[in-house]
Amino acid sequence: MKNLIEKFLLYGKTQLAFSRHTEKSYLYDLNEFADFCGRNGALSEKDITSVVIRKYLSDISLKKFSRNTVIRKLSAVRSFINYLIENNIITQNPFDFITTPKKQHTLPSFLTEEEVRKLIEANTPDKILSKDPEYPFAFRDYAILMLLYSSGLRRSELVGLNIGDVDFFSGFVRVYGKGRKERTVPFGDHAFKALKDYIDTRTDTSPSSPLFLNKNGKRLSDTAVFLILKKLARRAKFTRKIKPHMLRHSFATHLLNNGCDIRGVSEMLGHSSLATTQIYTHVSIEKLKEVYNKAHPLAKK
Repeated sequence: MKNLIEKFLLYGKTQLAFSRHTEKSYLYDLNEFADFCGRNGALSEKDITSVVIRKYLSDISLKKFSRNTVIRKLSAVRSFINYLIENNIITQNPFDFITTPKKQHTLPSFLTEEEVRKLIEANTPDKILSKDPEYPFAFRDYAILMLLYSSGLRRSELVGLNIGDVDFFSGFVRVYGKGRKERTVPFGDHAFKALKDYIDTRTDTSPSSPLFLNKNGKRLSDTAVFLILKKLARRAKFTRKIKPHMLRHSFATHLLNNGCDIRGVSEMLGHSSLATTQIYTHVSIEKLKEVYNKAHPLAKK
């Protein structure tokens, strides 16, 4: 079965434009499923029945994963099964009589504008180098922070950038999002300066060179961005956990709070559906109250 999983992932990468994040998640989830099948007597893909799928659903549900994680794991298996059917490897779909859990919609966690300001001020290169003159990544880390917040990029999109993807003339960055869909996103003056200052520290500035490098001169990984942001939050003395995606949520929420059109925000985030962006309207209560207090005659004291 693992041979077929490899073929499916190659197909996904070349034909369905799987992102590196999707490919990595599918590899983990499908290998986990294959191991489960082996332990439960389903030694071949032809042994995958509705009973096996129900047992697998029960097994992962008992492991106290969140509902959305369970749905993600089932989605990986379903996609794999569809691939097997389309290629006439199996004929019966074991998901035909399976009811899967509904996705749980939670409000996105984001930083307030004051918290973002605090995070930025605690991590300027001047401040970092005054405390630790030997730290080699002050300009890189600051540019990462500024670009994440200024453009609302996913961390997989950020690490996938090359220097040539940044257009300093127009102030736009070319991004390849989910499904390798290309979009251009603006970045502000502060991010512009942070990126310019960082690139000035680089020796290799060819357009095809990765924008953000690790200590070995290789492209930065998704995990490294998570760890960098953790370090930045620690410097700012944050007590709660800060993750890269929170800056994306903050980007969207702050734009809506300050009057940006939801369609524009949706395009900048690379959402395929406006409904995905609408969740951010639920966290824009501050702006809603402000508008109400200014506009409604009975709101004024």
